[in-house]
Amino acid sequence: MKSKKPRERYSLIDYKCLMELLHISTVDELRNSHKKWVEEILKTKNYVRESKWSKSIAVGSKSFVEGIKEKLGIRAKGRKVGESGGLYHLREAQIPYDSDLSLKIAI
Repeated sequence: MKSKKPRERYSLIDYKCLMELLHISTVDELRNSHKKWVEEILKTKNYVRESKWSKSIAVGSKSFVEGIKEKLGIRAKGRKVGESGGLYHLREAQIPYDSDLSLKIAI
């Protein structure tokens, strides 16, 4: 049976890059590995959020992240492509929590 390719519509995962980084050759192997990783973490109850993944809109190669930013168009306004440890990411613009609080209080 031929393995299914992941849906590319609305996808923010650069599967080709991910598989290369993990030294995984097929999508089925990636799916099985991912399932095992999640099960292992759930068993240990050692849940730690990693901001590079949880606070990013896209993570991957520079061309992938820039492509996502371009596809977002006007919705990408204020978002910047950054680099960390050889991976590029697209994050939300950082807005201070109380940036317009003084305006609301004055009203």
